[in-house]
Amino acid sequence: MNQIDLHQRVAIITGGARGIGRAIAERLLASGARVSLWDIDASALAQAAAELGASGAVHTVAVNLADPASVQAATEVTAAAFGKIDILVNNAGITGGNAKTWELDPADWRRVMDINLNGPFYCCRSVVPYLLKNGFGRIVNIASIAGKEGNPNAAHYSASKAAIIALTKSLGKELATLNVTVNAIAPAVIATDILKQMTQSHIDYMLAKIPMGRFGKKEEAAALVAWICSEDCSFTTAAVFDLSGGRATY
Repeated sequence: MNQIDLHQRVAIITGGARGIGRAIAERLLASGARVSLWDIDASALAQAAAELGASGAVHTVAVNLADPASVQAATEVTAAAFGKIDILVNNAGITGGNAKTWELDPADWRRVMDINLNGPFYCCRSVVPYLLKNGFGRIVNIASIAGKEGNPNAAHYSASKAAIIALTKSLGKELATLNVTVNAIAPAVIATDILKQMTQSHIDYMLAKIPMGRFGKKEEAAALVAWICSEDCSFTTAAVFDLSGGRATY
């Protein structure tokens, strides 16, 4: 593992109890950061904190990302616990299942947008003032190659991730002179439990489009996020880093 220096940094990771979020927490802790894991699943948070506690300072908050009041309260609790916030990783997301666009249930569409798009907006809205107070900040949004290409039978997910890319570019430009960078990563498929939300045919479709012939690993995503969070990544903002095994074409 290459060493990245995040000592004395405080990071919020949404969806941090499992999957990519959990892997990001492990990598940031290994790099010296203190982490606050945000998740809606309180029991999963408790388990993650117990398992990661030996690696460093781990704080948890049960939060509903679809509720701006819940996000604001979580931000204030985290800032009180650690004294500051330096890093925000907007990782939490759902797929919402697979269906043709005209067959999607509007409730599923709204749920995906609430978690995948509105949640990161609420988090940025609440956390950015703390980053500005520090005079330093890193925001990393977990987008998707689907946000660039638009996967069939996943219009809600694809649209939400395309919107996250646009949010990244807009916010990054707004903060460009304030030592707060905003970037996104756009993975193809990362092997996590989120695959359980998809049909096998959709999984097969996505794998077939990856030239490396395999899914990404959550540790690979975590390594990229850790570097983006570091001071070494200082002249890149409003950008999207592909993590697609060769699938991305632009």
